[in-house]
Amino acid sequence: MPILKLKGNSIGKVYGVLFDKDGTLSNSELYLKDLSMLRIKAALSIFKDRYPNIKKYSELDKLLRKAYGIKPYGIDPAGTIAIGSRSENIYSTATILSILGATWPDALEISTQIFDIADNEHRNEKSYIQERLILDGAKSFLNELKNAGVKCGLISNDSESGIRQFIKANQLEEIFPYIWSANNVPAKPDPMALHNLCSLAQLCPNECALIGDADSDLKMARQAGVKLAIGYLAGWSMTPTLSNHHHLINHWNELSIE
Repeated sequence: MPILKLKGNSIGKVYGVLFDKDGTLSNSELYLKDLSMLRIKAALSIFKDRYPNIKKYSELDKLLRKAYGIKPYGIDPAGTIAIGSRSENIYSTATILSILGATWPDALEISTQIFDIADNEHRNEKSYIQERLILDGAKSFLNELKNAGVKCGLISNDSESGIRQFIKANQLEEIFPYIWSANNVPAKPDPMALHNLCSLAQLCPNECALIGDADSDLKMARQAGVKLAIGYLAGWSMTPTLSNHHHLINHWNELSIE
């Protein structure tokens, strides 16, 4: 059985390694901040047009920034935009609109419209392409795993199409034949999402390690019975605060397989 090593020291034998994507394998911070600002811009425009008598536009801007986790120095790695799926962010946006006076049906309709507008505008921006690039050192480690016969899975709250675009952009098709997206049911952080991904790869959770940048990922791994929960700290301007890990890494070159 392959042995996973951290800084040259054995931390366990594994047959599979499961990875988060955003903030773990890809640097998504610029992408998510640009996307968030486009959503806020669309929200202010549509809300003002739909509810001209409600004078709370500055409050809407402030609340959406707080909900998405936009900070002056970057994105909060524990914020909704960093961790939540598209549908979860639509619901958080709709909740804010309803607090400020929109009816719930209107709030959901406006939020969906906001996200569609922002998506269409964002596809031509530089950060949309950068978000698909893999972090330094990650591909070398992935190739080590492949060469050692370790199966790799990718679990993310991104859509299936978003995950496949990332895989294609970095030529990872042979490394990641097994994926679990926000389109799958249940999605993460439900522990059954990990069980289902392991089933696709014909693995047991206790034969695997999971590597992620969020405590929700690591807690999910522990609840699912994954052997090793490893926190990755270097994917954001702000260092994530993690507590559910077995081990922490700051760079992919800290891990190796024997």
